[in-house]
Amino acid sequence: MDAQLLRRTLAERGEPEYRSRQVWEWVARGASGYEEMTNVPAGLRGELASRVPYSTLTLEREARSDDGTVKALFTTADGRPIEAVLMRYRDGRRSICVSSQSGCPLTCTFCATGTMKFGRNLTAAEIVDQALHFRRIEEIDHCVFMGMGEPMMNLDSVLEASRLLPDLGVTHRRTAISTVGWIPGIDRLAETDMPIRLALSLHAPNDALRSELMPVNDRYPLADVLAACHRYHRAKRRMVFVEYVMLAGVNDTRELAGELASILDPRVFKLNLIPYNPTDGGFEGSDRQRIHAFKSALERGGLRATVRLTRGRDIDAACGQLAAQS
Repeated sequence: MDAQLLRRTLAERGEPEYRSRQVWEWVARGASGYEEMTNVPAGLRGELASRVPYSTLTLEREARSDDGTVKALFTTADGRPIEAVLMRYRDGRRSICVSSQSGCPLTCTFCATGTMKFGRNLTAAEIVDQALHFRRIEEIDHCVFMGMGEPMMNLDSVLEASRLLPDLGVTHRRTAISTVGWIPGIDRLAETDMPIRLALSLHAPNDALRSELMPVNDRYPLADVLAACHRYHRAKRRMVFVEYVMLAGVNDTRELAGELASILDPRVFKLNLIPYNPTDGGFEGSDRQRIHAFKSALERGGLRATVRLTRGRDIDAACGQLAAQS
């Protein structure tokens, strides 16, 4: 919901200031529309329905996986495609993955979003409306900014949206922002008053390979990115999660595992190995045996690592796949 439009509409009607809080409380706890807001006058509900769209997004398509994952493809008011995902876990967690941009300007070679033309940054309302879509389905408790786009390039909107997430049931400590290594954003996140988790998309342990996979490494080399992560850790006293997509024959050798263990301080970083959801980028995912060998080599080097549970592979749940198809 466009909060500014809501406040402006209420002010034009001469409504008391608490009305906007009333409406937001209903929206944040998952009301499906204005008609459910029983403590808001019926006449006002009708006018809001005609003047303030309940969402800034239009749902175009929804795909549901056998594992319970739900992926939604939306369009913005100006026709930009964006995606968000709801992931359900057996321990009861309900985690959402949201986008911060339509498309992405950084062209990582293994990412479906990187093949799309960059559209624009999303507003805070467009980010929150992704979360609200799933909150209307069920309660949510975790959020990761790991969808389309580089969140650190749209950090003002990302942080504005993050401040609203606790109203939906997602605390700041259960919110994570992923970055390819956009150093100005990492440093700004370290300065905020919110204990939001930092996640680093790494995918290679040296500059040569990382630049092949992620051209942004030419602008922000690996050593500088890791130094920024150390600054974040000193400021927040929170571990940095490292995401490492396992690409068969590219970044999954024992030698690279040893190199990775040598550059990551286990007091600062925890590594997540991510089985690759294939896109049209020409890469294949490492098999289980290769992932296990890589993990063992990391642990021999003193680095903790977990293998992330694959979600939604049967519905093209990798970042950007639905939007790229559209």
